[in-house]
Amino acid sequence: MLDETRHATFPSLNRAYNTVFKPGRMSIGLVVPLEAYPHGAVPDMARHAERARLADSLGFAALWLRDVPFNVPSFGDAGQLFDPFVYLGALAASTRDIALGVASVVLPLRHPAHVAKAAASADVLSGGRLLLGVASGDRPDEYPALDMGFEDRGERFRDSVDYIRAMAKHYPRARTAHGILSGRIDMLPKPASGRLPLLITGGSQQSPDWVARNGDGWMTYPRDAATQGRVVGEYRHRIVEAGLPDKPVMQSLYVDLVAQADASPQPIHLGFRSGTDHLRRYLMQIREQGINHVALNLRFNGADIEDTMRRLADEILPAFHS
Repeated sequence: MLDETRHATFPSLNRAYNTVFKPGRMSIGLVVPLEAYPHGAVPDMARHAERARLADSLGFAALWLRDVPFNVPSFGDAGQLFDPFVYLGALAASTRDIALGVASVVLPLRHPAHVAKAAASADVLSGGRLLLGVASGDRPDEYPALDMGFEDRGERFRDSVDYIRAMAKHYPRARTAHGILSGRIDMLPKPASGRLPLLITGGSQQSPDWVARNGDGWMTYPRDAATQGRVVGEYRHRIVEAGLPDKPVMQSLYVDLVAQADASPQPIHLGFRSGTDHLRRYLMQIREQGINHVALNLRFNGADIEDTMRRLADEILPAFHS
């Protein structure tokens, strides 16, 4: 990580953002569904509410939902099945402290007014525990079903971000491709702390400078520690050049945790199979490279999910959560 950002502070946005993201530190979250389904695209959502509460009680920092409007067979993963905003409402009522994130809402497939209303509602109902990841989408099959163009999704994504930002203001005024906000009408509720934390996913069809300037943080993909450090450093260098406060970076990671703690790692899709020793070393390495949060995905985990969650809480979380 760049020396010029090592001791910087992140903006204060809402309860979730301020708890999950801290400069020079890393927190650990989990991707929903909290189950293994390695041989098919559709989970059965077994014990999903109980496991969410377990994650909360064990001290994981965040639960991450995905926005998968359609089950596209070529994509190979139907996500947690439920609409993310409906599910956020259910999780807000059944959990207490854990942050609730969406990784990520496909903005070009939704009108930003609906996103702004639903996200602010989830933020208020959860007591400021929402983290809103946003993306341009990567499944071309979904767009014709909604009569949307795939090639121009980047432009609609930028416009949606502007619209959502405007809706946090009182009686907003804005002229966008999605509609004209005249200043004579308002949308309620407002976000719990006055602003929704927007985390840009990958490139989202934007320039790297735009991503660094316009998000409240960045979601990127798993890489080896050295490469991740270079990528994170480039992102933060753009933030410095823009004269902006430092911003957090998070990544996902698929893990298959085996019983033998010192088991050597073996690659799996976007992650690895290993014992807790290698997982801990890798997380420490990427923390030093500037990653502030990791969302662990247990889809390919071979052991019992609840036992694995407890092992992670006992053997991994103490090295990262105070």
